[in-house]
Amino acid sequence: MRMLPTRQLGFCGAAVLLAGTLVWLGPGVTAQVSIDDDDIGGVVRGAGGPEAGVWVIAETTDFDTLYRKIVVTDDAGRYVLPDLPDARYRVWVRGYGLRDSEPVTRTPGTALDLQAVQAASPREAAQVFPANYWYSLVEVPDESEFPGTGPEGNGISPGMRNQAAWIDGLKQGCQLCHQLGNLATREVLNPADFDSTEAAWAHRVKAGQRGNLMSGGLRRFGADRAVAMYASWTDRIMAGELPPVPPRPQGRERNVVLTMWEWGGETGYIHDEIATDKRDPRVNANGPIYGVEFANDRLVWVNPITNEARSVRIPVRDTPGEGDFRSYIDQENLEPSLYWGDELIWDNPGNPHNPMMDGQGRIWMTHQIRGPRNPAWCQEGSSNPYAQHYPLTRAARHIAYYDPATEEVELIDTCFNTHHLQFGFEDSERLYLSSVGPVIGWLDVEVYEDTGDAEAAQGWCPIIVDTNGDGRITEWVGRRDELDPTKDKEMGAGWYGIVPDPTADHVVWAASGGVPGQIVRLDLGDNPPETCIAEYYQPPFDNPNAPVQGYSPRGIDITTDGIIWTALSGSGHMASFDRSRCRVLNGPTATGQHCPEGWTLHATPGPQMKGVTTHGSADYHYYSWVDQHNTLGLGNNIPIATGSTSDSLLAFLPEDEEYVILRVPYPLGFYSRGMDGRIDDPTAGWKGRGIWADYGTNAVWHTEGGKGTQGNLVKFQIRPDPLAH
Repeated sequence: MRMLPTRQLGFCGAAVLLAGTLVWLGPGVTAQVSIDDDDIGGVVRGAGGPEAGVWVIAETTDFDTLYRKIVVTDDAGRYVLPDLPDARYRVWVRGYGLRDSEPVTRTPGTALDLQAVQAASPREAAQVFPANYWYSLVEVPDESEFPGTGPEGNGISPGMRNQAAWIDGLKQGCQLCHQLGNLATREVLNPADFDSTEAAWAHRVKAGQRGNLMSGGLRRFGADRAVAMYASWTDRIMAGELPPVPPRPQGRERNVVLTMWEWGGETGYIHDEIATDKRDPRVNANGPIYGVEFANDRLVWVNPITNEARSVRIPVRDTPGEGDFRSYIDQENLEPSLYWGDELIWDNPGNPHNPMMDGQGRIWMTHQIRGPRNPAWCQEGSSNPYAQHYPLTRAARHIAYYDPATEEVELIDTCFNTHHLQFGFEDSERLYLSSVGPVIGWLDVEVYEDTGDAEAAQGWCPIIVDTNGDGRITEWVGRRDELDPTKDKEMGAGWYGIVPDPTADHVVWAASGGVPGQIVRLDLGDNPPETCIAEYYQPPFDNPNAPVQGYSPRGIDITTDGIIWTALSGSGHMASFDRSRCRVLNGPTATGQHCPEGWTLHATPGPQMKGVTTHGSADYHYYSWVDQHNTLGLGNNIPIATGSTSDSLLAFLPEDEEYVILRVPYPLGFYSRGMDGRIDDPTAGWKGRGIWADYGTNAVWHTEGGKGTQGNLVKFQIRPDPLAH
């Protein structure tokens, strides 16, 4: 163990050696820092003394992929960067209220005190604030302006029925692909090219390969009114308006250790990652972390032991021609991108979306393997029992898996569209898949492996609720039809998040966003599709029986004892749902708002948006996850929301009713779409476990550093104290 020399103290005091441990004595503080030969440690001090709750960042390019480690200082400004591979590191300080310190170069085993530098102005200090703090400065139209009265009225689309729908659009519409509020979006970087800020924004939302999608999304608001809103936001910021100041990390947040690897390339859009089998976090221990590179049809991975990054192309059977980035391009009217001009940077006929690992370490993905028109056995007139029950004509994504043992990719056709996927808890291996459509589907993996017959191995069911209350599903009316108390009712669509229930065989839950949005419980029964039966629930919204209102669930997960957790991406809540509290499960009133007693909503810690008084913080949560197996170290069954626009993961502690903010301070732009936890060594304490997430933005050049930067894979660990090593 290496002790820090007295010359590293940096403030008035003395150093004494007590029982083999170096102790710093200074005015009002006792500091102790010890390091091993693979650590760097010391004290961060500013003009007023030790700096608590600031980040110390170490970075090296000595490996195959750029490698970083980030820690937080304790109450006395002390830090330890633990377990650094042998390399030369640039080390510096970042913190709220500071400007970045000048990097110094050191190797592991070095004692290093660092001098923090006070920001010259509040504006300089605010440049490292998370994007959601800047986004909170957007002025949302007053509740009285809804529903909109169209272009001849207030400019708001009549389809915007209430303020909540507008806020949901600012998140699920405008932030679905990348952050808003980061430097690349809150300011106009080339103002001389435009006559006004409104003209700059009108161009921005049409530029590049996704211009058609952006401009189409803005039309849902009322395009001119939305452009004016964003232009006003930019003008006020460029004139000097500043957001509220975020708090520095506190308490357990100072115990966080971040380890990061670059991957994916400068145009890479790594949608999501996977480390292990969610049901058994020991699978693939110490192995590679895999991610799907959505925009260029690749599976990428990082070996965290050797610090190497690799990738493989995911094939298609034929060119789908629909659903990929190219299908959205009007090349004749393509507005050039500020970053890429008229260059087409994405090529993804398969657009792989979401990975999941099975117990054998194979990586399963949703992936478009063919054109969207379904084969005859999926459609009406087929002898397939699922097609007879609910025929399907189109599927824009299907299934693929990669076997690391053989390095081969298998493609599997499905009748239903696929999006997210999770393995169930049945004795036989079953893979459940959401559809962003009217059904939930599944693949019986063992049947497929035995037969190679995709038709025989798959099934799907629509969401039919027992609204006539007879305990089974018989004749039903469609989603758009009026409720008939003598019949059952198809409810909901757009199923996005999905999770099997560990407490009940053949039961799966799914979520779909919107205002108020919805979750559903689908019980397949013993003989699907005939025995499929659903229950349908909405978050409490405009509900006089609920004290807190919320909307727009996207991600969904479940505890080992059956409590649902979902991040409400529109209203900015982490919400739990306990079905056992519901007094009504079926019958004519079971249409969504019938169980407010099952819901508990906890506001996430981001700032409120301007003009919003009832709900609608600037937080946006792309997905949510439950740490069932204590892979992070905060306990079993801890729900975690992706702070997709707040550079963070947000772990909620139900017993304490408080959040632990796991902030990623550098490079700015951490936008996570999911996470995964793994236990590499259950005997190694905090060092043997961690959760993994990545920069899942599709505009990686918006991250700090700009064009030429890559995305990052991030490992989160929580040690027992800020100096543990």
